[in-house]
Amino acid sequence: MRKTDRMTAILKRAAETGSVDVADLASFLGVSGATIRRDLQTLAAQHLLVRTHGGAVVGDTGQELSVLVKSTRNQDEKRRIGRAAAALVQDGAVVGLTGGTTATELARALADRRGITVVTNAINIAAELAIRPQITLVVIGGVARPSYEMVGPAAEMMLDNYHLDIAFIGVDGLSAQEGCTTYHEMEAQTDRNFLERARRSVVIADSSKIGHVTFARIVPLARVDDIVTDTGADPQQLRELAESGVRIHAV
Repeated sequence: MRKTDRMTAILKRAAETGSVDVADLASFLGVSGATIRRDLQTLAAQHLLVRTHGGAVVGDTGQELSVLVKSTRNQDEKRRIGRAAAALVQDGAVVGLTGGTTATELARALADRRGITVVTNAINIAAELAIRPQITLVVIGGVARPSYEMVGPAAEMMLDNYHLDIAFIGVDGLSAQEGCTTYHEMEAQTDRNFLERARRSVVIADSSKIGHVTFARIVPLARVDDIVTDTGADPQQLRELAESGVRIHAV
């Protein structure tokens, strides 16, 4: 197994369980403990995991996780959310799309659509859609974030030039009381601009985000029209969100 494949497998296992053990990983991947320790040191140096005695953990849950770690979490749920969100997009629509692993699944679900325009600030999503000639792609510039999103005043000034039929944003926290939240203040402002330029505002979030609150508020729930999530969300939390007047799509 190549080193990159090993480290991907380690990240996936860490995301699923919250921590990994050198001995268990060595047995699971069929390599020596010394090889696993070197892999963990590499991942820790890249701030993808935090080393512990005998293993590693994904880090403080109050911190922003890397895209590589996020991409291994709740994959099936994110694919379902992406497909359900894509069904909300009408032919010929201008679609605003921020970054994130769930948004990436939405972009993939839209990839074969014809006649739509996608406006995105996520460079990884732009790379996926740039090879789709049937889609008109507009890429927003700005300050690059580890989430692959371009944010800040330059991004917001560019967004002010466009009118969106529907905008989709990912969030790190979503509750009836605090609305949509994320870890980074500048990212929150750019997300807010996407919603302000759209006739219809949609939040896409897997159930792990429901009921959580993180550092920076994007918008209160009153600014959201729809939420697309998965059926693993807490029913009470979904009732509270629905009572706020937002349409819930649980898939």
